[in-house]
Amino acid sequence: MSILYILDLLGTLVFAISGTLSAANKKLDLFGAFFTGFITAIGGGTLRDLILGNFPVAWISDLNYLIVITIGVLATFLFKGMIMQLKRTLFLFDTIGIGVFTIIGIEKAISLSIHPVLAIIMGLFSAVMGGVIRDTLCNDIPLIFRKEIYATACLIGGVLFIFLGFLGVSSSVNQFITISCIIAIRIICIRFKISLPVLKY
Repeated sequence: MSILYILDLLGTLVFAISGTLSAANKKLDLFGAFFTGFITAIGGGTLRDLILGNFPVAWISDLNYLIVITIGVLATFLFKGMIMQLKRTLFLFDTIGIGVFTIIGIEKAISLSIHPVLAIIMGLFSAVMGGVIRDTLCNDIPLIFRKEIYATACLIGGVLFIFLGFLGVSSSVNQFITISCIIAIRIICIRFKISLPVLKY
């Protein structure tokens, strides 16, 4: 079992928790919470695999994803108050999650001989589309369309991953550097309140 796979499951867990918290804030029932948590956790990867024609999609061929999502949803549903107190920890795991999902998306696209530029987009889809679907279902403006640096961190990390790959950096080292870069960008931007310009009229 690779470290990337473990981080992938961890990211899936945190995304499931994120989706369930959004559902709880909208006062959805347990089924609504599970559906929202589930689609948040697997939405990006599923959309990526559908676009790439990669079947079966990742979570269908590995039951561990469904188990992790179920644990995340039930734990959040039962212990929402305790989990809300772990916001900083969840932020860190969420950031690790988008870093891991970005890398997995890029690597899967490249393995299917997709152009590197399009592979970066597939990495971005893997990382953020679950959140876009979550926010849309909960009638919120998706996070990636707001001021917070989120998708941009994934794009920068994706470009770095491709660049280091062209330089011949080993896969494991490249993964570590890229994920660390995405985490650093997110933390620095949140800490110093750095954001992209807002479109005004």
